[in-house]
Amino acid sequence: MSRGTRSRPNYLAGAGSMLWLFLVGLPLYVMLAATVRTRSDYAEHGPLSFPESFTLDNYTSAFDSGFGRYFVNTLLVTVCVIGIVLLLVPPLAYAIVRNRSRVTSHVFRLFLLGLAIPAQAVIVPMFYLISEAGLYDNLLGVILPTAAFCLPMSALILSGAMRDISSELFEAMAMDGASPRRMFFQLVLPLSRGGLSTIVVFSALQAWNGFLFPLVLTQSDSTKVVTLGLYNFQTEHGIDIPGLLGAVVLSMVPVLLVYLFARRALVQGLMGVGGK
Repeated sequence: MSRGTRSRPNYLAGAGSMLWLFLVGLPLYVMLAATVRTRSDYAEHGPLSFPESFTLDNYTSAFDSGFGRYFVNTLLVTVCVIGIVLLLVPPLAYAIVRNRSRVTSHVFRLFLLGLAIPAQAVIVPMFYLISEAGLYDNLLGVILPTAAFCLPMSALILSGAMRDISSELFEAMAMDGASPRRMFFQLVLPLSRGGLSTIVVFSALQAWNGFLFPLVLTQSDSTKVVTLGLYNFQTEHGIDIPGLLGAVVLSMVPVLLVYLFARRALVQGLMGVGGK
């Protein structure tokens, strides 16, 4: 490359990147540093100081306070919600994409109205319905409404991914005598991996971070999830901030693992099949 065409450094962009890194990194440092400090050290020196001594008691105390049970409950809710979404959404999206009738179009539009209805608006009738069904204070009573609110967005994402599949591929398989069922399993699902990964991550986040449904639809300690279990660190004498942040870090680990393993397919699902 000649000297005349050499690109000049963009100092303004570099300064903006450093500012962004500082704004993001400072809260992470405060959170992670607090989890390896004692409560007295945190109260005496403040959140920005470097820990004088390292300890893992905040993580062990989180499990001693029942965090392990809450973690298992949340994991069970998340896995079941993902299973329901993966069972219902792919056939639904396939029918929406391949069936161009007006009835299907109207049904899909009606189905998407769920995106405009917040959970807070239906929590009272939802509570009555779950109670009448005998599912109050039961994890199944949390799983079903959580999955229901994940379906509209998941159907929208996956149908968009399936529409990017070339119609020539369907025509080629039809000429080979492939049935719609075979097209679905051998063509649509493999080419929709990005969309499937996207709805898995979306559903996992909705289920793992859910607060309203567990708060209203559960009561006993045996059905608590992580978001409700964090209240255990608040007492009448104050809040155990290092212990609370230790539990928060533990609750973040599964979501980070899901993102790390699915990030490539997630990006492809957001950009379209094949990353286009």
